[in-house]
This record gives sequence, structure tokens and C-alpha cells, in this order.
Amino acid sequence: MVTPQLAVEETQTRTAGWAVLGPGGIARRFLAGLSSSAGEVVAVGSSDAGRARAFADDAQQRGAADVTAGAYAEALADPRVEAVYVSSVHTAHAELALAAIDAGKAVLCEKPLAVNHGTAMALVDAARQAGVPLVEAYMYRFHPQTRRFLELIREGAIGRILHIDASFAFRVGERHGRLFDPSVAGGGILDVGGYPVTMAAAIVDAADGVHASEPVELTAGGVLGPTGVDEWTVARATYRSGITATLTTGVMAPAANTVTVLGERGSIRIADPWVPAGDTEIELATVDGVRTIPIQAADAYGLEADATVTALREGRQDAEEMTAAETLATARTLDRWRAAIGLRYAFEAEDADIPPVRGTSPASSPAMRYGEIPGVGKRVARLVMGVDNQPDLAHASAIFDVYAEQGGNVFDTAYIYGDGELEKRLGRWMANRGMREEVVVIAKGGHTPDCDPESVSRQLRESLERLGTEYADIYMLHRDNPEVPVGEFVDVLDEHARAGRIRVFGGSNWTPERIDEANAYAEANGRRGFAVVSDHFGLAEAYDVPWEGCVQVTDAASRRWLEERRIPLLPWSSQARGFFAGRARRDDLSDAELVRCYYSDDNFERLRRAELLGADRGVPTTAIALAYVLAQPFPTFPLFGPRTIEETRSSMRGLTVDLTPEEVAWLNLRS
Repeated sequence: MVTPQLAVEETQTRTAGWAVLGPGGIARRFLAGLSSSAGEVVAVGSSDAGRARAFADDAQQRGAADVTAGAYAEALADPRVEAVYVSSVHTAHAELALAAIDAGKAVLCEKPLAVNHGTAMALVDAARQAGVPLVEAYMYRFHPQTRRFLELIREGAIGRILHIDASFAFRVGERHGRLFDPSVAGGGILDVGGYPVTMAAAIVDAADGVHASEPVELTAGGVLGPTGVDEWTVARATYRSGITATLTTGVMAPAANTVTVLGERGSIRIADPWVPAGDTEIELATVDGVRTIPIQAADAYGLEADATVTALREGRQDAEEMTAAETLATARTLDRWRAAIGLRYAFEAEDADIPPVRGTSPASSPAMRYGEIPGVGKRVARLVMGVDNQPDLAHASAIFDVYAEQGGNVFDTAYIYGDGELEKRLGRWMANRGMREEVVVIAKGGHTPDCDPESVSRQLRESLERLGTEYADIYMLHRDNPEVPVGEFVDVLDEHARAGRIRVFGGSNWTPERIDEANAYAEANGRRGFAVVSDHFGLAEAYDVPWEGCVQVTDAASRRWLEERRIPLLPWSSQARGFFAGRARRDDLSDAELVRCYYSDDNFERLRRAELLGADRGVPTTAIALAYVLAQPFPTFPLFGPRTIEETRSSMRGLTVDLTPEEVAWLNLRS
């Protein structure tokens, strides 16, 4: 009889079957490393049958038995495969990693996981949804040298950390091959720049007791070569605690390729940090002298393979040596580094046709809830995507795709957001997906100081051009200007509505009194009236507003007005700008805006109750705050502005929560 403990040990030690997708040079290093691991190659996939067969023969010469060779799909279909190593060119990582994820395999993907943060987010999200590990193959992170190095930082061996100097650069000679080809994301930053970035972040994590650190400031200089890729660049980064770093990479100039950390009591240096071979050592220099710390030889490729399989067998979706959070932080940092030197590849440009990472058309999901706004003529998702936190088209596409796949179809943007770039980004995404008529576009214009009828007309036309559409489903004045008679605003909006440029209109940051005045004028003069309002509303009562000219309707009198008028409310900051997301603590006064707008005994009690109810329902506190807005006795379509796919999914969980009238009253301290 086999005991449960023996069964677990057998599961953890049995040989793991690996498929290699992309049998190039680094894949052969991985193959050699597998000899020191509990895994072996059983399948090889390639777009070139000859290369696949040659790699399979090489694996068999190293002791592997019965290695199949063929197309990528054939390798993934092999039932012996538990884990997949992706080692193709950068631009093929996403497609191959996703295919492996969809096949239910653990994935170890060569760096970078994806060319940009948007695509990396989509891959991590796919792995999370599938419940399989996705590990980025920075193999040095798995080596005992790196582990001991970070332990020295955590132990305070050189006191408080001040500065990091990390480099990985080389000269390849002639400008040819993938490193100089922008169509496959060539250049130094994406090929090896991630090494100093991930090392610096790991050092900051160890020093500050945090995880997945990113620079709060990053500047860079560099050289773009004649083929359009980065050939040499140096970034200077500052982290939240004040630690600074100099990060160097390149493919046309060699560097020392070392890591040195300076602290108040000394320094730590690794002479061979990235591809340690044989026995190595760490140099520790302090006020007490210099000593070397020996590190025994280990194969980092074999270690990363074992860590990936262990995560799979233990039901984890991360390898602790290189987590998904670190991968995403790295992708954001590499995006910023490239942006700092003006490098963007043509296939990710703002006018590019960026396809969905998952390769499927957005489809409705029963998870979404819908309402009706008279005059729009389309069903309207109850949760509205804010188009104001997406730094580039790839990032926007990844988030918009997930929202649309969950049934979301309403997007809120404005003339001033990103100096017009956000409207263009939304327009490009709609064009790429061919779904303008399925989308409800909310556009806004007339922001202070250009808040007058003439400016509104000019901005509306320009917004429509940026969005690539002939009409806005909903158009709102972004601010009010009490110096302009309300009838003049009604007249100009009515004119555009009758011309077909607007379906319905309303006011963002307009007071209830001013809305009433506008609608009284419209009724008396045969005009269309304000059909929607977008003011600040949520569970937390607002005592001030974050921006000048904003209007909140969280007070009791405004709530009564909303119930009486039943005008659809599109509330912004319904989650109180992070008050319900863990940012608010009574003893933390660091965020002056949060303190000014929301800190009070009553709001902290609302937060406590939302936390209790969230724990009871098994959802985040933010989901309770959103559910509260959705459960009001007047029509609400709350806006949310996620910065990541993870935030998108977290917020959307509020759609799964139904609150009773008693719970709504209890959350708002009415019982």
C-alpha cells in the first residue's frame, strides 16, 4: 500500500515531460540544463520541420528517449508533455505561450514574456484563468548565487542600500539577424535589458521588504541604430525608498556585465551575475574588510525547469523566484525605458492594427448586467470603462478586450484626456475590432476654461474625428460655466443632436439645480433636455472633490433628487479613489487628497462594514463598494478606470453581488 506521503513525494520527483517550442541556441542551453533536473524533453515543435528533427536527435543523443518532432500543435498535443519551454523570437512568445496555456500546460517562457506590458498582462491573465503556472525564464534568478546575494541585502550586510549599478551589454559585430530586426522586437533592452531591471527590483525588494518594485522615476539616454533598434542605452532609476540605480544594456558595445550594490557600510559585487558557470563567488566589502563568499556550481536552466514543474504539481501559478507580479512590473519598466529613448516598434504603434492576444472576437458574457438610457438605442452595460488610464494602444487593447469579452460595451472618454490621445486610442481599438455599432461611446467636452457653446461645438467635431465616428452615443459637458445662460448650452447641444452628431446629452459635474434649470428651459422651448448626469457618487460621502469644478451628489439632499428625477447617473470615483482598495488607514495621512475628500469617522465605519460584508461574500471590498452603487433606487452606470486586467476583473466582481435594501442601508450607516 502506498502512503499519502509517499504518493506526494513520487509526484514531486517523477520525471517531467517537456516540450520545446523554438529549438534555437538558447533552447540547447536549456536542453543541457535539463540533465541536472527532474525533467526531460519528449517533444519539439517548430515552424521548420528540419530544425525540430535536429533538436530531437540532439536530445536523444543526450539520453532522452522517444522525442517527437513536428509542428507546434503536434508538440502540445503529446500527452506526455506537462510543461512547455518557449524559446522563439520575442514576437512569437505570446502566441506560443497562449497555445500552451490553452493546452493546460505549465509554461516557462524566455524573456521577455511579451514585447510590451499590455501583451504580458493578457498572457498572465490567460494563465490565471486556466490555473496553470506561467514563469518568465530569467534563469539567473533561480541560481543559488542570486539567492545568497539577496539574503545578504536582507540581512543588512552593508547597511542601508543607497545605489545599484547593473549592466548586461555586448558587441555582436555586424548588424544582421534578429537583434537588429525591429519586426521581431530586436535591440538590447528587450533582449538583455531585463536582467539589470529585474536584478535592481529584486535588490530593492530585499532591502525594503516589498515585492515587485518599480522605479518611481526613470530617465534614459541611448543610441538607436540604422535599423531602428536600440544599440546602447543607460537608464537611471529611482525607487520609492530613495534607492537609485544605473542600468546599462546594449548589443553594439560591451560592458563589464557585473552587479554592484552600494550601502552605508560597504558594497556587494557579483562579477558573473547573469550566466554563472562553475563555482562562483560574491565579493563583500565593508568597513571591517573584504571577504569572498563561495557559491557552489549549479545549473540555472535546470533549476528554473524544476521550479516551474513544482509550481504545477503543487497547484501554484507562480514560481517564487520570478513571480507574475515581477514579470508585469518588469514589462512596465521596459516599456518606460523604451519610451524614454523614443523606441516603439511599428507593430505596436498608435495606428497599428493590434489583434486580440487571445485571437478571438469580443463576445457577450452573462456576467455583465445591462440597463437602458432612453434615446441611446442600444443596451447599456451597467459598468462603464473609463478611457483615461491606458498609456499606449497595446495596453488599452488588452484591457478593453477583457472588458468586451465580459460583455462590457460602454466607454467613457473626454476631449482633454491625454491631450486627445485617449480618444484616438479608443477609436483605433474600435476600428481594429470592427465593433463601433456595438459600442456606446461617451464623449465629453467643454472643460474649464473652454466651457462655452462655441468651444463645445469645436471640440465635439474634433472628438468625433479622433474617435473615427460620425456620432457620440452620449455627449456630456465636462464642466459647467454658470456665467453662460443655461439655455445657450441646451440650444447648441440640441442642434448637434438634431444633426445626428449626438444621440443623447447631459452634464458631467453639473449641480442638480443647474440640471433642473436646463431641463425646464428645454421643455419650455421645444428642445431636448439633459438625459444623463455624471457626478461623483459612491458609498463614501465626499467632503471635498479632487479637482476644481467637480460636483458630488453623495449628500442626502442630492440622493433624494436622484430618486425623484430618476435621471440616469454615471458616477465617477464610485470607489472613492482607492478609499475602499486598501489605501485608506486612520494613521496614514500621506495621501493629502484622500484625507481631504474622504477621511472621517463615518467613512471609516462604512469601510469597516464593506470589509465585513466582502469577507462574508468572498469578494474584495471594492466589489462591495461597486455593488452598493449598482443597488441604488435610481438608475446608475458607474464608471471605473482600471490600470490593469487584474483590476478590471476585480472591479467586475461587483456585478456578481446583489445587495438587499437592508444591506444598502446598513452600509450607509442608516441602520
